[in-house]
Amino acid sequence: MNIFVTGGAGYIGSHTVRLLLEAGHKVRVFDNLSEGHAAAVPEGLLMEGDLADERRLAEALAGGFDAVVHFAASCAVGESMANPEKYYWNNVVASLRLLAAMRQAGVGRIVFSSTAAAYGNPVRTPITEDHPTEPINVYGRTKLDFEHALASYAAAYGLGYASLRYFNAAGAAPDARIGEDHDPETHLIPIVLQAALGRRDAVAIFGTDYPTPDGTCIRDYIHVYDLAQAHILALEAIRPGKGLVFNLGNGAGYSVREVIEAARRVTGRPVPTKEGPRRAGDPAVLVASSEHIRRVLGWKPRYPALDTIIETAWRWHREHPDGYGD
Repeated sequence: MNIFVTGGAGYIGSHTVRLLLEAGHKVRVFDNLSEGHAAAVPEGLLMEGDLADERRLAEALAGGFDAVVHFAASCAVGESMANPEKYYWNNVVASLRLLAAMRQAGVGRIVFSSTAAAYGNPVRTPITEDHPTEPINVYGRTKLDFEHALASYAAAYGLGYASLRYFNAAGAAPDARIGEDHDPETHLIPIVLQAALGRRDAVAIFGTDYPTPDGTCIRDYIHVYDLAQAHILALEAIRPGKGLVFNLGNGAGYSVREVIEAARRVTGRPVPTKEGPRRAGDPAVLVASSEHIRRVLGWKPRYPALDTIIETAWRWHREHPDGYGD
């Protein structure tokens, strides 16, 4: 297939592009490089542009594409609570512009990068796809709003889509050629590894009074390559006028303290910590049930162990301490 990837220079997008190419697909990456890195994209595939630029987007989509994989978004929970306008413009308005451009170009399939934040505080775990969706942060609300738009477009226009609700993406390519590089970094595992490298003084633990065994938040970590593989399976399963929704996680939850201990174990280095208050919009526990995608698409994670996920991330950060800037 000929695949158009928005946000393909970003963390999850770049790993998915790599696996799409290995699977024999043709790829064009469309990215404004506000958070992504040109160095993460194979030469000749990147077209720089913004979804807000309708003319540039129409030009980019004019190549006869079979499907879109849509990663482009703002994705920091804390920032979304402080600056909701940015998130509604980037995650909802810009995404609707993409759907309009797809209709104009005759592209009828899309895989959407959604989030477990759509569920809010879980009433049961592990979380299944039929769990109530009551997001408690702006990021989750904007992603869920676009999921609703996809369902409406499927009913009205015959769009075929798959919405993949990620839990916590982590890790890096096993050969350490590409990995995670955000500025500022907000994800726990790279923050912990930066502390192990001595590149930050300590890891902030936001909240130690949650109703969990050690008082810190619990999350389900999934290797970025396992996420990427799920996109390829979803592309092949999409049918016109139909929508698919899948959770993506490993089904095992680890607390912030457990992740820090695992990083100490993997790196053999100290990881200083400091405790602070809770962040707005953080649920206590998010753990996935991925039985639906396992059953329907035959997806199976290749890197389920937390230590393995951290080890691949550690190799990337150790070899690229300045990320793509070194």
